[in-house]
Amino acid sequence: YRATGHRQSPSHTAAFDRAAMVGQNGQRAADRSRSPKGEKDKLEMDLDDGHTAKDIFENAANRVGYTYDDLICMPGHINFGVHDVTLGGNFTKKIRLKTPIVSSPMDTVTEAKMAIAMALEGGIGVIHTNLSIEEQAREVMKVKKYESGFIMDPVCIPPTMLLSDLDELRNKVGYAGFPVTEDGRMGSKLLGLVTKRDADFITERATTRVCSIMTKLESLVIAEEGVDLQAANTILKDSKKGKLPVVSKEKRLVALMSRADLQKNADYPNATKDKNKQLMVAAAVGTRPSDKDRVRTLVAAGVDAIVVDSSQGDSTFQHDMVRWMKTEFPDLQVIAGNVVTKRQAKHLIDCGADALRVGMGIGSICTTQEVCACGRAQASAVYSVAKFAKQFGVPILADGGIGSPGHVVKALCLGAGAAMCGSLLSGTEETPGEYFYSDTGIRLKRYRGMGSIDAMKKGSDDRYFGSSSTVKVAQGVSGAVQDKGSVHRFVPYLIQGIKHGMQDIGARSVEELLEQLYSGTLRFELRSPAAQREGGVHGLHSFERKLFAS
Repeated sequence: YRATGHRQSPSHTAAFDRAAMVGQNGQRAADRSRSPKGEKDKLEMDLDDGHTAKDIFENAANRVGYTYDDLICMPGHINFGVHDVTLGGNFTKKIRLKTPIVSSPMDTVTEAKMAIAMALEGGIGVIHTNLSIEEQAREVMKVKKYESGFIMDPVCIPPTMLLSDLDELRNKVGYAGFPVTEDGRMGSKLLGLVTKRDADFITERATTRVCSIMTKLESLVIAEEGVDLQAANTILKDSKKGKLPVVSKEKRLVALMSRADLQKNADYPNATKDKNKQLMVAAAVGTRPSDKDRVRTLVAAGVDAIVVDSSQGDSTFQHDMVRWMKTEFPDLQVIAGNVVTKRQAKHLIDCGADALRVGMGIGSICTTQEVCACGRAQASAVYSVAKFAKQFGVPILADGGIGSPGHVVKALCLGAGAAMCGSLLSGTEETPGEYFYSDTGIRLKRYRGMGSIDAMKKGSDDRYFGSSSTVKVAQGVSGAVQDKGSVHRFVPYLIQGIKHGMQDIGARSVEELLEQLYSGTLRFELRSPAAQREGGVHGLHSFERKLFAS
């Protein structure tokens, strides 16, 4: 009997009992979900702020491309010091860098001086292609023959130079001592040395020539070609001189040693070196038939890697060039690009590329997206291509859009092996060109895109498939940037900033960063325009930005 007073059938009774049991089981399940373990699991899930990279970039409903500034990385747990962070990353399949920074193959950024400085700091430089084949090969050889402490390409002056011109040269280069050679060039016969002490008290500077006040060769302390670093250092110490010319048997200048440079260049433990203990260097080439001769000459000069320089890398011209290089020089590391999509990447990987440059139209001096309506937002491009290329063991270089150490951190967080920088390194002492002053007295250096009309007139139009065009369409601009000092001070600042960023994220190494990226542990959040403004300097009447103190 039930509450109704009517007898229930056996089937109804069984059904009622089963329902009661289900209710009891459900209640017990609910009780279990409120147990400490169940509550803890739910709490752990609730603690995951932000989103994974996959959620952001691979969301089928997403129709937007993201840049570095659109993203912010969520902080992780810190259980190690900043000194424990290692930045080793892959430049190519076989070349590893201790500092994941590469100087761009631009004619206002990388020649031998920059490539040497970058290699000493643990990165690598790519010599630009706006040079004759012979000139580019010479730049490569300067890097390969470099020995710490020896200046292999000192600024030389002729004996006929007026002191007024010497004063201008000193202001441009920032130092005061120069070797005097027969024709004012490196490799010619040394005649003497002029220092600040020699010229300080001369009043008739517009009529006095260097030859009349220089310290002549007979009075100089010199070293013979072949002297090693230790012996040259001993000579400098014993003579108490500031500079030591190194000459051949014919008294031709082959190198110069400076006491100041010796002290600065004493030790670079992170230097990027090959198996012969020489600094490593890369060089850029185009895709014209004549560039095959350029490649042969560069390989003979000792280049470690070739970058095929093109704004749009997925072309039959580049495919043919990459295949030819990998067939002709199997051990040569070839970096192909530029690409921004997985399909572009696949075509170049199939051709044998050892690394890919990723980026199109996002450099500070690049107008490709504006002029050609083609390209991609850099954060989206880096993540997409890096994840695809990872399947084949091909590293990628995030090329362009890097304006701070934080952008390098974000590039690494999205899967890049290293960041290629142009504007970030422009204006340093090691870049080609001379300093000049603005109307307000600020020290500047010229910086231009390889798609600018100025650069294209020197030969880079091939990079934009325009070498035979009657009308050259600019895909870049020319400008000026403020003096940043030496790479040997600026790059350590970048390195320290990157290390602090990785520490905040909770990653001890680039490998750990990638593991977090693809496992979903690394979290990101998208930033509104207001959030981006809030993340920068704001709310001040005026401020002074000092990047670092040493």
